[in-house]
Formats: sequence, C-alpha cells, structure tokens
Amino acid sequence: MAVFTSVTLDDLSQWIKQFPLGKALALKGIASGIENSNFFLTTERGEFVLTIFENLDFEQLPFYVQLMRHLSERGIPVPAPVPNDQGELVMALHGKPAVVVSKLDGSSQMDPQPVHCAEVGTMLAKMHLAGRDFPLRQPNLRGLDWWIETVPKVLPFLDADEAVLLESELAFQRGFAAGPVYAGLAQGPVHADLFRNNVMFVGERLSGCFDFYFAGWDSWLFDIAVTVNDWCIDLDTGRLDQDRVLALTRAYHAARPFTEAEAQAWQPMLRAAALRFWLSRLYDLHRPREAEMLTPHDPTHFERVLRERIAVPAPGITA
Repeated sequence: MAVFTSVTLDDLSQWIKQFPLGKALALKGIASGIENSNFFLTTERGEFVLTIFENLDFEQLPFYVQLMRHLSERGIPVPAPVPNDQGELVMALHGKPAVVVSKLDGSSQMDPQPVHCAEVGTMLAKMHLAGRDFPLRQPNLRGLDWWIETVPKVLPFLDADEAVLLESELAFQRGFAAGPVYAGLAQGPVHADLFRNNVMFVGERLSGCFDFYFAGWDSWLFDIAVTVNDWCIDLDTGRLDQDRVLALTRAYHAARPFTEAEAQAWQPMLRAAALRFWLSRLYDLHRPREAEMLTPHDPTHFERVLRERIAVPAPGITA
C-alpha cells in the first residue's frame, strides 16, 4: 500500500514490546496500492507485515482481522494477525488503528497460466466455504451503495462518452440488484480484491492470499467475477482468455458447485466487478489523498474491461 503515515524504527521501539516478537530490526514501506500504510517488518522472531489504516476505524476493523484469524484457523493460507499481550489484534499507532500479521511465503504470479488460475479458483471456493460460520457481518463498503454515492462525484471529470457509460451501467446494476436472480445468490464474507498481486505462489503452488481490507459481506459470485476480471484477461485489451476463465471457474465449481442463480447472474456480475474498479480508480485519480509513494492506478484499464464485458459474453458457468 502507499505510505500515508510515516513510521520509523524509533517509533516502534516501545510499541513493539506489547507483542511476542522481540525487537524491531528493520522496517520498509510497501509502495503498491493506495488505501493503507503498509510496511515489511523484521523482528527478532521473523518477518511480518505492519498495516496502519487510513480510512477504516477501530469499529470497522474487527471484521477484517477476525475474518483473517477465522480463515487461518480453518486452514486457508492467509496472514494470521498477531495478538498483543492483552489478546488484542488492533492497536493504536500514531493515533490510527494498526495490526501486525504474519508474512506469507512466495511471490506474486503476474503472468498467470491456467494452472495458476485453477489454484486460485480452488482456494477461493474453500475460502467461501470456510467463511460460512463466520459470526460477524459487515457490508461490502465498495458495493452498490458506494457506487450510487460516488458516481456524481466523478462525473464532472469525464467526457460525454465516459459519462454515458458510467451512468448507464450504474442504472443497469441497480436494476439487476433489485431483481429476483440477484436475490437468490449465495452470500457470505468475500475478499473482493483478489488481484494477482494479492496472491502468492511457490512455483505452481498457491502459498497464500492477503490484503483483506476490502472484504465484506456480498455475493460469492461477485468475488469470483472480481477475480476473473484480473486473473483471466489480457491486460492490454481487457479481453478474457477462455482457457484461464474455464480453469478458474471449473476448479471453483469442483470445490463449491455453482447454483442456477449464479449461472444466470454471471454476465451481469462480471460487469458489476468491472464497474466497481473503474469507479474506484476514477475516484482515486480525481479525488486523490496525499501520500508518500502514491501512484494512482489508471482507470482506463477497467473502462476497457467494462466495455468488453458488455460487448462480448464470457464463457458461461453451469450449475
């Protein structure tokens, strides 16, 4: 993530004593992303990740960190939050909520092949199943309500063609969300941001996924659509790669079979997932916050993806 809040080793010298981690030995800011301040943290006990939250507050954070703990305890390879000596997972640092989590092995696969997509599909299905008994509920904070609120904020910055596309797609998604097919979709905790850079591999084996701070309660199909729209496309054109789409969705289906409602909702949900990220990138570009190491993502990428999803049907999924 971008670094909004600067932290030094001196800042951590006393703060770190509340954890069973020993002394802090090294700290390095992580430049990717645009939401929170993240650092690689080396201590006498190993490698960890320190996150300081810039938008989420102390009341919202239990959902995210407890979800990671819940999934980790059920064998899903996600970062495990480290409790302090009082058993707390969220602590104040520079007046903002902060957490320390375990660091995953491996590296991101930025040129995924069908074998990697199949691994992601299997893991995502297992994650959804593991979250069925998670007791906390919190909406997807970048869901439909946020889209309705945010579209008027970015429209003044768009040309006529972009504005027509944005407003028409929002109207389509509002209608779809109000219909019976959407109402029949299976729901639960979702990652909602499972891009290539949020998954780690050792060779062809998926070793973990991270960055749960857009997670929320939503349809599982939305989570799959977000994932397919990143893992299974040509990045230059936004076009889907059929082999990768089928590898991911078939692997998911083998672990958690799709429902009839999900098969019917697949094409609209791929459009919804594209709209969500086009809109958030428009907002980050035109309504930026100051941060060290901040480089907003190009919104035109997901504009292309959305236009592709409208124009060209994706390989279908079957119940």
